[in-house]
Amino acid sequence: MIAVDTNVLLRYLLHDDVAQAARADAVFDADETILIADVVLAETVWTLSGRKYRLAKAEIVAVLERLFSEPGIRFEDDQAVWRALQAYKTSAASAKGAGFADALIVFKARRAAAEAGEALNGVYTFDEAMRQFPHTAPL
Repeated sequence: MIAVDTNVLLRYLLHDDVAQAARADAVFDADETILIADVVLAETVWTLSGRKYRLAKAEIVAVLERLFSEPGIRFEDDQAVWRALQAYKTSAASAKGAGFADALIVFKARRAAAEAGEALNGVYTFDEAMRQFPHTAPL
């Protein structure tokens, strides 16, 4: 297993730098399992939706679903990422809507609590949009 940084994943997805994209493709085409850490995934989504690339929510969902369909890719926490993706996909679409990272925070917290054998009593946030996800609470 190998892991990739955000910039390698972005070059692989975007092919916006020919030389770096070729090198990133070689990594993804190798016969190795590739780990995408949660922080790499969150940074990637943030970059894709940001000022430079401005991908719409549906496009981001398509990118994440594509990554899930690739057999050599593993996520740090496949279940939490998948649940976060589904929650993000069905969340209210608005300019101030909750983002994928918000969903990932919630579902990682749920998973960590379950693994510790404890109930998750809330993910406290000042972010109103984030509160559309289950187990969130205003502070």
